Amino acid sequence: MNSFFALPAPRSAKSDPRLTRADEAHLAAIAACLERLDDELTHGLAEARRGPGGTGQSAMDRDQEVHRLTARLRLLRRFGVEACLGRMTAADGSATYVGRTGLLGADGTRLLVDWRTPAAEGFFAATRAEPRGLVARRRYRWVRGRVVDYSDEVLHGDPADLPDVSAATLDDDSALLAGLGESRTGRMRDVLTTIAADQDAIVRAQARGPLVVDGGPGTGKTVVALHRAAYLLHADPRLVGGGGGVLVVGPHAPYLAYVEDVLPGLGEESVATCTLDALVAEGATAGPETDPVAAGFKGSSALVEAIEPAVRLYEEPPTERLDVATPWGEVTLGRARWARAFAAPDPGTSHAEGREQVLDEVATIVGEEIGVGDLDGPDASAVGAVVRADPGLREVLGRAWPLLEATDLVGDLWEVPAYLRHCAPSLTEEERRALRRPGPQTWTTADLPLLDAARHRLGDPDAARRRRRAAATAARERARVNEAVDDLVSASRGDSGEEYGVGLVSMLRAEDGQSLLVDTDALDPAGGDRLAGPFGHVVVDEAQELTDAQWAMVLRRCPSRRLTVVGDRAQAREPFVGSWAERLARVGLPGADVRTLTVNYRTPAEIMEAAAPVIRAVVPDASVPTSVRSTGTPVLDVPLNDLRAWLEDWLATHAEGTACVVSPLSSPFDLPDSPRLRTLTPTLAKGLEFDLVVLVEGPGWDGAGGAVDRYVAMTRATQTLVLAGTAVT
Repeated sequence: MNSFFALPAPRSAKSDPRLTRADEAHLAAIAACLERLDDELTHGLAEARRGPGGTGQSAMDRDQEVHRLTARLRLLRRFGVEACLGRMTAADGSATYVGRTGLLGADGTRLLVDWRTPAAEGFFAATRAEPRGLVARRRYRWVRGRVVDYSDEVLHGDPADLPDVSAATLDDDSALLAGLGESRTGRMRDVLTTIAADQDAIVRAQARGPLVVDGGPGTGKTVVALHRAAYLLHADPRLVGGGGGVLVVGPHAPYLAYVEDVLPGLGEESVATCTLDALVAEGATAGPETDPVAAGFKGSSALVEAIEPAVRLYEEPPTERLDVATPWGEVTLGRARWARAFAAPDPGTSHAEGREQVLDEVATIVGEEIGVGDLDGPDASAVGAVVRADPGLREVLGRAWPLLEATDLVGDLWEVPAYLRHCAPSLTEEERRALRRPGPQTWTTADLPLLDAARHRLGDPDAARRRRRAAATAARERARVNEAVDDLVSASRGDSGEEYGVGLVSMLRAEDGQSLLVDTDALDPAGGDRLAGPFGHVVVDEAQELTDAQWAMVLRRCPSRRLTVVGDRAQAREPFVGSWAERLARVGLPGADVRTLTVNYRTPAEIMEAAAPVIRAVVPDASVPTSVRSTGTPVLDVPLNDLRAWLEDWLATHAEGTACVVSPLSSPFDLPDSPRLRTLTPTLAKGLEFDLVVLVEGPGWDGAGGAVDRYVAMTRATQTLVLAGTAVT
């Protein structure tokens, strides 16, 4: 058998078989287990796919099983034996191996414990100050199925007492620093093999309410939040099944592409991800709001609150009398009856659902008048059908409680001055004038929170129709079951008329027993937009940028108020007033648990030394993290007209790694054509990282916002930062 260890010559001292013999045997057992599981999962997946498709719940169950097996198989094939992260040794000498997923041998032996389980917590959280019953920890660094390095940490006692630990393996930072210094690939990697104890504490923190992951550039706050999402899906039963799952909201599309591999690599493929704009259908085509004054007003809570009176204007009871004709008599609806019907919807009911409840109440009023419920009176469902079909009633409701579109409602706010004045009386005339527009136009990103609020308040007219259709189907199913029960009851009687199987018959006569026989596959699915929620937990990255109106969008999808909020106050383009706790309390998230990360794992000390004065000039209290490594490479200056040749040389001499040219301008430069080179604005570079960053000097970096952009751009670099000026050589 080939060794699982392929240590290069500089680390040959770690190749001593006495140090790796136990690991070799265990990794071989893992490899054999993976081969067996691959066969079992492949067979199970084929069986699931061959199974009957069915409809309704049966189809959903089958699809979920196919998804589960596919995800498990994909994870095991993607990592293979590299799924093993390392091991921890307890005081009694027993070793526990920790992996990306749990693994059981054919005989039931635990080969790997899932990193998210309590049994694995010590591997990440133990320190010399708090060893948690461990004496040592070993972490592997894998490359193409072989361990190319490993490091041991002695957490308690004397290293000499540990037979598989030597002076050569006691290099606590080697795996960490080697991983940090590796070339980037354009995709974020998880940090399971290098995660620090303070980061792990955030990952495993209980989800009682809002938790803030606060930290400057390179502190790992984004990847920690993604690990937390995967951990909570495993550890928090409230999120699975009907719990709503997890939503991750990122700042822009390049960010989503950058992090898309992290969660699947952690064993989770069920997490929904999107940008803020994608929460609203119009976000796909919305452009930026060019008027900063209008953008400020649209981002305020005042305009979100204006949606309620804007809708209420279309929920006023009619004043005219209406005669509703039915086969059982005519009923007149006057002011009092209209008022009763229009008061029927409960507070918080959407406009569309409220309209259905008004119709139901009108049907009740009509039914009371013509004797529904009397011995010889008509059936309530028949009266309801007649009432809903009445053309006069439909015409009156079309004026008094019309079905509305969110785009029309918000568009009228901007285009009809009197409407905006009525709905937002706190705005001055000058402020209302800044929001005014002469006619329909393309939506801007600042409009999206208002469209979302309007759409939520108006509701989905189709949802009510789906519910009525499902109720009618359920009624038909129950009628079918009733007939079947009658047949069974008749068959259970003997010739003498006595009942046999009394318990069964009693159960079938009961409503609960009959419900067991209803064919739920025949019922219509609920339908709807997945991103509309609700979700059990929401992760919001670059949260320092969100306006009050955007926070309302997020909270609408997370009624539990259990969120992971990720950001850095210093990187906010608009002034961030107050603390995180104060900011979140203002938008309806009191009692935030704020955890701060202070170590910069990404950016070399040479670059941070140049970047720190940039941000402190405009944000004096900025939390600038401390870098853990130095490359020895200073910040470089390259004339702009030499930039193309310089980049060509860099790409030729660096077989791996990514580069990015950052400029407030779109793309005015003559640059080499390479898949490893990108051009981004500071906004789209936020949240990403590159081996090389070229910051193009020139217009666009001025003012406080420009300084923040410059700080963000400089700290994207993991190896080299170049300032490209306009000088000509």
